[in-house]
Amino acid sequence: MILYFLRHASAGEHFANPKKDEKRALDKEGIDQCGYIGRALTALDVQVEMIVSSPLKRSTQTASLVGNELGYEGKIQLENGLRPEAGLADFRKLLEKYSRQEAIMVVGHNPNLSQFLGAVICDSGCEASLELKKGAVAKVEMRRTSGTLQWCLTPKVLRTLHETAVESSRPKTSRK
Repeated sequence: MILYFLRHASAGEHFANPKKDEKRALDKEGIDQCGYIGRALTALDVQVEMIVSSPLKRSTQTASLVGNELGYEGKIQLENGLRPEAGLADFRKLLEKYSRQEAIMVVGHNPNLSQFLGAVICDSGCEASLELKKGAVAKVEMRRTSGTLQWCLTPKVLRTLHETAVESSRPKTSRK
């Protein structure tokens, strides 16, 4: 199975009230980030059979916007195993539930999404530390319960790729 880890895009400042924070939407930068992410993943020929997201608004928006860029036509699956307070056992149950899929994207939050990524790319007993910034995406090739990190793209790299693609698609003007 190929597993894509996507941290939700920029959503402004955290709200102290947990109920309000669950409904916190992406900000303008976050919406723009989703476009960069989706177009970069399309350029890398990423195709997913399933997108699984935390039920919090900023994650579902990220999943939806990136999914649209990828041409994903399925329903986004909402899973509590990707909520900010979910633990590794919850994540492992989620992986078991979707184990028949060849390629899935999980969209969630830190610090646990980074911890889940570290846990799946590490042999038991070791600790891998990776930090997924908001809007970062990583590709892991899974073998049963562990995997190999294929790549990890930061928001800065994704924005640079987007800007380079836009620049190279502009018509060149000749100088006299």
